[in-house]
Amino acid sequence: MAATASTPAPTTIQYGVAPLRAGQGYSFFLRRLHSLSGIIPVGAFLFEHILISNASAIGGPYAYARQVRFLAGLPLVFGLELVFIWIPIAFHALYGIYIWYRGESNLGDYSWAGNWMYTAQRWTGIVAFAYIIWHTWTMRFTGIDLHEYPGASFGKVQTELFSPGLFAFYVIGLVTASWHFAYGIWLFTAKWGIVTGQRAQRGFLKVCIAFFLVLVAVGLGSISAFRSRPQQPTDPAGARAVEATPPTPQ
Repeated sequence: MAATASTPAPTTIQYGVAPLRAGQGYSFFLRRLHSLSGIIPVGAFLFEHILISNASAIGGPYAYARQVRFLAGLPLVFGLELVFIWIPIAFHALYGIYIWYRGESNLGDYSWAGNWMYTAQRWTGIVAFAYIIWHTWTMRFTGIDLHEYPGASFGKVQTELFSPGLFAFYVIGLVTASWHFAYGIWLFTAKWGIVTGQRAQRGFLKVCIAFFLVLVAVGLGSISAFRSRPQQPTDPAGARAVEATPPTPQ
């Protein structure tokens, strides 16, 4: 039956994520920058933090201290952290919250799993941001200075992980940050027109979900490594002893 003024044509629901539309003004630029910052440098930092730095804890306190010592010894480390970590994370998180606040959820309109994934992306972003603020503050700006005493880093993390409440917060932070990054990669490739078409996007979504599971598995392995060892020192003398005592070859 042809559509008339009294019987409008039915709306066809388009599944998938369309690329970002061209626009004018600063809003389009900020949205592009927000999308890009989630991959570089924020995503790159998360990748390094989970799969390299934290994973080194599996090798024990000495290996973890060496990794912290390496990062602390980078030239102009405070400036690098400010420009490539703190400012991008703050921008990505705060502008993301602004976008969400100005938008509308369509969960009640369509029962498509992608809507739930996108909503999970928003909520995990908020939880992950809160976790990053707390974790950065406690590790970087309270207690012993890990840049000066890297040997205390293993014990400092242990102090928090041996607390049941903070242990749960660590796990929640790991899962939410991992999902936000992994699904964010999928959104980035779709929005920027890198992966187009329903079939290709579905296939790449499986890759991103697999990447999420890898991040969580490695992260949980690192947490287990911290909790499986006796409490390590968090004082200057103990920190020096950790760095001076490499593990005995098996």
